[in-house]
Amino acid sequence: MIESLNQLIQGFNTAATPQNVFYCLVGAIVGTLIGVLPGLGPIAGIALLIPATFGLNATSAIIMLAGIYYGAMYGGSTTSILLNVPGETASVITCIDGYKMAQKGKAGLRLLFQPSGLSLQELSGSSD
Repeated sequence: MIESLNQLIQGFNTAATPQNVFYCLVGAIVGTLIGVLPGLGPIAGIALLIPATFGLNATSAIIMLAGIYYGAMYGGSTTSILLNVPGETASVITCIDGYKMAQKGKAGLRLLFQPSGLSLQELSGSSD
C-alpha cells in the first residue's frame, strides 16, 4: 500500500515539472485549435500531431498528447455552442442546449462550464 502511494506521488511529481506542464499547455492550445475545425476531433488531432512528439522523451510526449486530446474536446464543444456545428460526435448533444444558451446571450457561461462537464464525463467513463 505504501509502495503504491509512493509511486503515485512520484508520478505527480514527474507530471508537475515545469517542462511537462509547458508541453501540456502547448498541447491544449494546439488541440483547441484542431478541435474548432469541424470534422477534426481529438483522435484525428492526435493522429496528425504524433510526429510533433518524436523529439520528446516518452513522458513529455504522452502528456502533450493528453493535452491535445482534451484541448480538441473543448474546441469541438466551442463550435457546437457558438455555431451549432458539432466538431465531433461527442459534441452533438452540446449543440442542443449550448446553442440555445448562445442565442439567449449566455454562451460565455456555457463555455465556462464546458471543461468541467468534459472532466466529469471522462471520470465517469462515458466518453467515446
